[in-house]
Amino acid sequence: MVLTRIEPMSLAKVSAVIYGVMMLLFALPYGCILSAVGDQFGGSGLGAGLGLGLIISMPIAGAIGGFIGGLITAFIYNLVAGWVGGVEIEVDGMDGGDIL
Repeated sequence: MVLTRIEPMSLAKVSAVIYGVMMLLFALPYGCILSAVGDQFGGSGLGAGLGLGLIISMPIAGAIGGFIGGLITAFIYNLVAGWVGGVEIEVDGMDGGDIL
């Protein structure tokens, strides 16, 4: 099987979710550390606010970046696949070439 085209919106949505979740996983520990350390020095709650802001903003920024990156990646892949051919994919355990 040869993957000759990727639907840009499909890849963009999947990339947005993947990057949003990855950024959430990175942001949680850093946001908690920032909250704990920031409150030790200021005591005004600024650290908690910065930590919470980080936990909220990083996944949103990651999802937006992933969406845009997915669109660009699919566009470039479709362009290049038209020139040199697509990526060959070997699928095991399927009868007669049926796709899911």
